[in-house]
Amino acid sequence: MADAYIVDAVRTPVGRRGGGLAGVHPADLGAHVLRALFDRTPLDPALVDDVVFGCVDTIGPQAGDVARTCWLAAGLPEEVPGVTVDRQCGSSQQAVHFAAQAVMSGTADVVVAGGVQNMSAIPISAAMYAGHQHGFPDPFSTSKGWRARYGDQEISQFRGAEMIAAKWDVSRADMEEFALRSHVRAVAAVDNDWFAREIAPLDELAVDECPRRDTSPAKMAGLPTLLPDGRLTAALASQISDGAAALLVVSERALTEYGLTPRARVHHLSARGGDPVVMLDAPIAATDHALRRAGMSIGDIDLVEINEAFASVVLAWLKETGADPERVNPTGGAIALGHPLGATGARLMTTLLSNLERTGGRYGLQTMCEGGGQANVTVLERL
Repeated sequence: MADAYIVDAVRTPVGRRGGGLAGVHPADLGAHVLRALFDRTPLDPALVDDVVFGCVDTIGPQAGDVARTCWLAAGLPEEVPGVTVDRQCGSSQQAVHFAAQAVMSGTADVVVAGGVQNMSAIPISAAMYAGHQHGFPDPFSTSKGWRARYGDQEISQFRGAEMIAAKWDVSRADMEEFALRSHVRAVAAVDNDWFAREIAPLDELAVDECPRRDTSPAKMAGLPTLLPDGRLTAALASQISDGAAALLVVSERALTEYGLTPRARVHHLSARGGDPVVMLDAPIAATDHALRRAGMSIGDIDLVEINEAFASVVLAWLKETGADPERVNPTGGAIALGHPLGATGARLMTTLLSNLERTGGRYGLQTMCEGGGQANVTVLERL
């Protein structure tokens, strides 16, 4: 099978809710990284076969196939199409998978993949709430087939995160220690300019806004839990935020014909599903599946980016996989850096690539939990 290569990757800074990117139209957020990608790459944008963007809650300014809108808002060629993907939190990681699969199949040579989300403008779950006016309280409970299989039990990421904490015996203290480490690592990365290469500053914002320099064990210990009698607090969950990211994925033929230099090769890609009620533990089985398919072990992986949707998700994954915590999210994760839903997969991959280059690592693995009890896994080989 043919290989797929990543030529470049770029992202906006991640803006906190109500922060520096809150007033930027999602199309303009996406347009910014698209323009930045081609500013960095000696390639005619007209040669792009497709643009695949992830986005969640595609209503209002994120509706109408936002991938296409971002491309056009960037002033790029009208003949290039775009398509928007929704695999919940993994949407833009799936966008990269679709781009790589198109290249590996030989049906495309140049694909732009990425994602965009303005959660300040369009609140999380806004698309679900939009159904209320049409008589649908949620996406599930009025389905006969769903009720026959799963009953009327609550489907909630917060419940799923609590179920994981209970099943894997992850204490609040364990999660607070992990969350503090995420902030410390993210602040160190900002202070050392480790994100500088991957970020295209937008307006007055040049660095990630979400890391909290004043986070402390005492402050976290004083927060109320998200659910009565629960273990999780807001400090142990990803931050609501805004951002966009984009990657250029090409074939070997495109590398030669257009004189491009790859930064990485897609070594493996896959996705797996699990229990949609627990919802957030799918990265465990998905990682095992991916490593077996790739003929690798967790010890072969130099760096990991796993989305910090909740601290319990990552700590359970660490317990099951035996991964070295020092190799996991070395520059912090979504607890510190934010989680602009549809953009996070591409943001993680952009950061994974930068960290592999910074540390000299060869293989990087990315995974993330997703609504519906799903998880994507990508293994990159740095070149």
